[in-house]
Amino acid sequence: MAKSEETSSPRPWESYHTVYTNAKAGMDGVDKEKVQRVVYEMSKGSKYFENEERKEAYMKQKIENMRAQLAKLKATDLSHYQRVADKKIAELEATRDLSRTWLHVDMDAFYAAVETLSNPSLKGRPMAVGGMSMISTANYEARKFGIRAAMPGFIACKLCPELIFVPTDFKKYTYYSDLTRKVFQEYDHNFMAASLDEAYLDITNVCKERDITGGEVTEELRQNVYKATGLTCSAGVAPNRLLAKVCSDINKPNGQFLLPNDRAAIMTFISSLPIRKIGGIGKVTEHILRDVFEIKTCEDLLQKSSFLCALFSPSSADFFMSVGLGLGGTDAPQVRSRKSMSSERTFSATKDETFFHQKLVELAEMLSADMEKAGLHGRTLTLKLKTASFEVKTRALTLQSYIQSSKDILKHASKLLKSELPVSLRLIGLRMSHFNEDKDGTLSDPTQRTLLNYIKPGDGNMKLVDEEHSDVKDDSESHYNSYIDPSLDHLPELSNNSEHLVEHSGLDDHECKYQINENTQVENSVKSSEFDAHVTETHSLERRSQDQLTMIDFSDNETGSSSSYHKEALIWLEDYKCSLCGVELPPSFLEERQEHSDFHLAEKLQVEEEESRHIYKNLPLKNRMRQKEAAVGQSKGKKKPKHSPSNGKHIPIDAFFTKTNHNL
Repeated sequence: MAKSEETSSPRPWESYHTVYTNAKAGMDGVDKEKVQRVVYEMSKGSKYFENEERKEAYMKQKIENMRAQLAKLKATDLSHYQRVADKKIAELEATRDLSRTWLHVDMDAFYAAVETLSNPSLKGRPMAVGGMSMISTANYEARKFGIRAAMPGFIACKLCPELIFVPTDFKKYTYYSDLTRKVFQEYDHNFMAASLDEAYLDITNVCKERDITGGEVTEELRQNVYKATGLTCSAGVAPNRLLAKVCSDINKPNGQFLLPNDRAAIMTFISSLPIRKIGGIGKVTEHILRDVFEIKTCEDLLQKSSFLCALFSPSSADFFMSVGLGLGGTDAPQVRSRKSMSSERTFSATKDETFFHQKLVELAEMLSADMEKAGLHGRTLTLKLKTASFEVKTRALTLQSYIQSSKDILKHASKLLKSELPVSLRLIGLRMSHFNEDKDGTLSDPTQRTLLNYIKPGDGNMKLVDEEHSDVKDDSESHYNSYIDPSLDHLPELSNNSEHLVEHSGLDDHECKYQINENTQVENSVKSSEFDAHVTETHSLERRSQDQLTMIDFSDNETGSSSSYHKEALIWLEDYKCSLCGVELPPSFLEERQEHSDFHLAEKLQVEEEESRHIYKNLPLKNRMRQKEAAVGQSKGKKKPKHSPSNGKHIPIDAFFTKTNHNL
């Protein structure tokens, strides 16, 4: 929102859009204008407000860019894209599966309900879990005042002065979550937990074996959950997971909704459904679809399908048309190896370094416990920081060996944080990735040494190092990444998650929510969002015409190397969006762009190292011995080692070694 708009409009809060004013279960009768005005007045002048203004301006620019592209479309273009859309809709319709019955279970105000169960005196009183900085969830009495998850506590107090705050207790929430999951296993042994408080169950076989309806199974399951925990839950039954998720929100709290396995019923249901009800369509996407294409309901997505095919990426257009048809996942997703594991905590902005260390200790212990439970060791540790001005930075360190203990995690995390001090922060997070799993899914030996254990980069030469070499690589091998996250959908929203990409949460990490992503992503996610269990709603509005592409060369600036080994095309789509990961950085963010390209270079080097190790490992023993004998013969017969001819794609391995008395 521009300042000129604020002075010209007597009601400036009307154009101030935040996630806090979106309707949630229990907020149907809330005075939305009052909430919007209070949020505006309490936020005005703060760092948060300034950050929201930047995001609002950026979103408006995206909308204007999309409108400009729309205006360029000719009748012949639209005719072509209508044929493309019709063909795709027919293909998608052919995949419709009405043979399965899916159940989505969502616990009612889970954290608040657990706290009320522990302290019955809270019953019937407006209460929120969290503090003045941020609320994790609010009970239904508090929601009547417009209070909801992710809202700062000081704003909530303005809306409801009688509000009671209760601190979070994740051990307690995990305990009750485990009780609910034991019930879920009775109906679907392979149920999919989407978070601590929600899950997807395929109840098709239960219905057939017991000859009962999906509604009867759901009623019985909800009763059993209440018997086991004393907590209520709501549920939705539908032919696929996407619709089941929507249905579970209809009769909250303590209710259920059944959508028949009938195409006509599905199309009627989806036709008037607001697009924001769909997981994967968040604040930014909603504004673009509405303000550019006048799309408000899921039925509109089909009617404007030609525009979607013309201006969105194929994967995004496919997702939108699938939503318009009411299609979603029906088969159990294949088990995927875990790519990362993370924890984070939000708090009031502070510069207290002792407090930062305490949070690191807490996060390291949680992360270590989760890794131990999953039997994983990791090599890449990433530190996430959100500053007092709401800028998000990440620092990543790749280690020589795999680690799991909280002591090791804390040691390296402390080094990463130390380099950033002094700083005022409101969030700290830790993520571990690059786990010790081979491509076939088997765990590799965390103590296995790699080629890098024996070589050390120098000024143009690589030198052998001792066995006692530190497990941390030197500066040329430790990959750091830092950028300001200008993503537009950066407001935390705990409860608006789904099986597709959903709103970003800056509150709590995977111990709060594990997100199931089965549909093709609508938009490529900002890397920092991998910390968040409610995955960020991301932005993929690219039109890949050559006049909109900005090329950046991946070259190693520190070493000055010009080898093709260090080069790969990174493209800034529409001059702001990374083609490799989807991070959006405006042209003015020069330093952040360079650091971002360096990060992808580091990733590329790491991948090629792994590939080289894998290739050598699979060579027959005879071939390995011949290579070794040839290398020894060359060193004896000539003063200078003769490097293998390069094909221009990779640096020959012997280029990294100097003459030595060591035998490899």
